[in-house]
Amino acid sequence: MSKVHVKTGDTVILLTGKYEDKYTSKDERKTGKIVEVSPKEGKVIVEGINMITKHVKPTRMGEKGGIIKTEAPVYASKVQLVCPKCGKPTRVGHVIEDGKKLRVCKKCGKSFE
Repeated sequence: MSKVHVKTGDTVILLTGKYEDKYTSKDERKTGKIVEVSPKEGKVIVEGINMITKHVKPTRMGEKGGIIKTEAPVYASKVQLVCPKCGKPTRVGHVIEDGKKLRVCKKCGKSFE
């Protein structure tokens, strides 16, 4: 199992993203909350980022099928944690306090927990 630097519920910013054309980016520098983390694949699902359209068939009688929009996974290396205190994208540091390992902001030094 490989480690991922973010957890479910963290606010992150997308460093690189899908491009609509040569000059503009659709998802780059957007922020969102992490919905799901998959450390085995090294991917995360971020709310409102990397949206895809999915064709869904009706599975039961009376249920409707159609085209739905959903979030697709993004590599964890392409997202950076946003500090809730200073509001800036930052790297994660670790400090041990009272026998617990805490994640801290590298810019302002405040704890994420």
